Amino acid sequence: MQDERPVDQLTEAEAAAELARLAEAIEAANTAYHTHDAPQISDADYDALKLRNRAIEKQFPELRRTDSPSDRVGGALAEGFAKVRHEVRMLSLENAFDLAEVEDWIERIRRYLGHVGDLLFTAEPKIDGLSLSLRYEKGRLVQAATRGDGETGENVTENARTIADLPIDLDGAPDLLEVRGEVYMSHEDFAALNVRQEAAGQRLFANPRNAAAGSLRQLDPGVTASRPLRFFAYAWGAHSEPLAATQHEAIARLGALGFATTPLPRLCTGPDELLAQYAEIEGQRAALGYDIDGVVYKVDDLALQRRLGFRASTPRWAIAHKFAAQLAWTQLEGIDIQVGRTGALSPVARLKPVTVGGVVVANATLHNEDYIAGRDSKGQEIRGGKDIRVGDWVQVYRAGDVIPKVADVDLDRRPEGAEPYRFPETCPDCGSEAIREPGDSVRRCTGGLICPAQQVERLKHFVSRAAFDIEGLGAKQVEALWRDGWIRQPADIFELPNRYREGIQRLENREGWGRKSAENLFAAIEARRRIALHRLIFALGIRHVGETTATLLATHYGSWAAFEAAMTRAEVGAGPEWQDLLSIDGVGAVLATSLVTAFHQEAERAAVETLAAHLTVEDAEVRAPVESPIAGRIVVFTGTLEKMSRAEAKARAEALGAKVSGSVSAKTDLVVAGPGAGSKAKQAAALGIETIDEDGWLRLIGDA
Repeated sequence: MQDERPVDQLTEAEAAAELARLAEAIEAANTAYHTHDAPQISDADYDALKLRNRAIEKQFPELRRTDSPSDRVGGALAEGFAKVRHEVRMLSLENAFDLAEVEDWIERIRRYLGHVGDLLFTAEPKIDGLSLSLRYEKGRLVQAATRGDGETGENVTENARTIADLPIDLDGAPDLLEVRGEVYMSHEDFAALNVRQEAAGQRLFANPRNAAAGSLRQLDPGVTASRPLRFFAYAWGAHSEPLAATQHEAIARLGALGFATTPLPRLCTGPDELLAQYAEIEGQRAALGYDIDGVVYKVDDLALQRRLGFRASTPRWAIAHKFAAQLAWTQLEGIDIQVGRTGALSPVARLKPVTVGGVVVANATLHNEDYIAGRDSKGQEIRGGKDIRVGDWVQVYRAGDVIPKVADVDLDRRPEGAEPYRFPETCPDCGSEAIREPGDSVRRCTGGLICPAQQVERLKHFVSRAAFDIEGLGAKQVEALWRDGWIRQPADIFELPNRYREGIQRLENREGWGRKSAENLFAAIEARRRIALHRLIFALGIRHVGETTATLLATHYGSWAAFEAAMTRAEVGAGPEWQDLLSIDGVGAVLATSLVTAFHQEAERAAVETLAAHLTVEDAEVRAPVESPIAGRIVVFTGTLEKMSRAEAKARAEALGAKVSGSVSAKTDLVVAGPGAGSKAKQAAALGIETIDEDGWLRLIGDA
């Protein structure tokens, strides 16, 4: 990570900047891992990013971003597969790295449930493969889908049918049953596959996980059939009747239906037994014959699982206790600078290839200039103050992927004459000044839309799955069309049919294109001239505005005309439009400033207006009305709730049609104040807003 100081040493401005950097880095890692099966950072590095993000959010809850990586699952879908919307979301797991975090997880469960007695947990190996959901109807496999982004996956039914230990028909299953598990490849089969790949002059796979993912996502099922894939079942999604009353009984039921299930399961009653099972599984890790990267703990009682429910991207009732990283030493041969969509300059270490845990690695993230210099943003030492120089021997670590983290430097082996690395102060792509704003740990190119790297990355973002999702126009096509000057800004995409369907230059005459593929792209572009408001807002690529934020903004303003007018009139730090923007639960000053500033920059605004002229923007969907005493009201919770957790109270309020806000304003309708309520309760009293205690809240919603 970039700044290894304890989180409690960060100022609020530094914390906000760090959350922004972490969101960007984690999103890039998600896309590389889940969409392209080509990880850019190691598991350990990724886990460290998410761990620091979580720690900062806990220390500064008011700075939690609406596009927080804590709310994200997986990545965008690969091109070439039909999409499948999961009836029940496929979520990722929260991670723990030591006993203290496991104990904290158990304590949070107890608090949420108000439970003081014993709790029973299951513990099982965490398979390092590709998540797959299998839908059976009347005992027959009718659909197989990857996890994708958690809500929508890729239809890989024909490929899944080729997996030998995956049953096609089930005897005695519920009429509807979605079985979920992990597609993987054994070490022996992986080694044999790479021997065949080498003999055929084809690329070698980096590790079994990538080999399994790449094999399952082949457009030709025949290729998948030739690969030695296997499947472990460990969960379920939609079902017409319960499998059992407990987690361990449900897994046994899956085994009885013919599925291979995860080995070494154990029932545990507390952290000591969980840790003992963790140690036992870790001790057998090398002998299993396939990759695992930790141990998964789950609450065994399925009724309690249902009560605990889910956060935005993870279940409350499960956690993954990850294994430690693996280490190796190698030489740093060079440092490259990559420029991202928001202008961030990211240094990448080019390493002399080294095998770490059986995988060859050649690249590593170096985070930022402070990390290279051996200090944090406050000037305090990290790594004992040792800087990183080209030619150094560096210690790297990984935990299952290709690109590791640089952990240490061996000064005794530093080449004579090695010079301290000078981080560029100008953009390597456009030559614009690269500045580092106060509180920001990242240096950014100021070129904006004139920067080639930012142009390309923003165009890639524009056509991404959660934005315009234009079929046939992926990252590679965007790069090629930009390189030849056919597109420079989003509006140019909608001019492609007019400019390049006929005439001297035709899209169908480009390498890799034909008449059919060109016409398909033109049709896809025409289809996207009508776009949902939240997709358009997200597609603009404004810094700090993620999918969740875009949806919040769309819901609040309702229409593109209202949103654009509000952003035009808004002034940073003052005025009714600014206050209205800040009143949106989840929108803070950093995000609001970025949004308003973007709409007041001449070049940005011109690009947006040119784009909007090509589009018909659909108004935001209005949620169906709910009949309840709090439907349509804005509710604020403050102080300590004693009979239900804050999370449970918020979820209950939203289910009853209320909007939950994090701050009190003149628009607030109701404040629920528990013991310890402070400034919010006082503000509510000053504004004459109705305030009730927790018992009053429970009576109001009929839960008393």
